[in-house]
Amino acid sequence: MHPKNCSGKILGKRSKENKKLNYMTVSATIKELEKIELTRQADNVYRPDHAVTKTQKNILNAFGLTDKNIECRANWISEELKKSMMKQSIN
Repeated sequence: MHPKNCSGKILGKRSKENKKLNYMTVSATIKELEKIELTRQADNVYRPDHAVTKTQKNILNAFGLTDKNIECRANWISEELKKSMMKQSIN
């Protein structure tokens, strides 16, 4: 059962029209995206250090990206680093 206020309206739910929009400055957006980090795991594969937050997902969506794009790019970076390491060991 939902809690009600004195006027009888249901609390805890907000209509889509009543939703407050949050805007971020460019510097705040960049700082938020800089929190997405890759770490090298024990198997020498680079993976995202943490899950992508809701705020980060919203920012990525503004550019037509998703958290899956982050995972795909991390895999690509890991593969490129492996290739680079192999070339260095050959020379």
